[in-house]
Formats: sequence, C-alpha cells, structure tokens
Amino acid sequence: EAEWEKAARGGLPGCRFPWGDARPERAVFDRPPLVTETPANPFGLLALSGVCHEWCLDWQDDGYYARSPERDPGGPPGGTRRASRGGAWRHQDPWSPVAHRSSLPPGLRYSDYGFRVLRVIA
Repeated sequence: EAEWEKAARGGLPGCRFPWGDARPERAVFDRPPLVTETPANPFGLLALSGVCHEWCLDWQDDGYYARSPERDPGGPPGGTRRASRGGAWRHQDPWSPVAHRSSLPPGLRYSDYGFRVLRVIA
C-alpha cells in the first residue's frame, strides 16, 4: 500500500491527486474513464484515480501507520480486509485523492476494482 502511494504521488508529495491539485474536467460519468482521460503523473503513470480502485497486497489496519517503520512499511501481517487505493468511475466523485484509503474483504468482487501488475527489480 505504501508503495502504491509513493508511485501515485510521482515525486509530488504535497499534491492532492497523482497529476497535481486540479480535478480533470469530465462531462460523462456513466462509463469508466479511458486511461488517457487523466494526466500522467511525473513518473509517467496513468489512471491512478477515477478508473478503478486498485487492490494492494497489504491487509487493512487503520492503526498500522501509527506504529509501522517510517521507511518502507511492509503492511500488517494479517487481517480480514485488503487495502485498496485510487478512485472509481461509478462513484459520484470518481477522483480520489492520493491519500484516500479504502478496503474490501478479498472474497468480494466489484466492477470498479482492479489491480496493477508490479515487478520487483533486484
């Protein structure tokens, strides 16, 4: 989850959204936005808010970051809900700020939940 936020911020730690502080203009909210309908962040990443919530490998724990290591927190060892980040097209306001957190039990599935493939670089 912490890696998702770092990637989403794209080196802009004070910005509200992955691309800056302004909401994108969008007239049609009855379908998922195209990946290209939100600007890329400084890392070149797209669709980090407004397309779908993204599952994280971490379990959800509201108090975890109060007691976690300051650098590279690995997430809680267990739980009942997985953390998710990003906004989703089917919400009245799809543009979630980077710091917004949500969660869902892993057995549930929704049309506005997805995941982003990652690769560990050794």
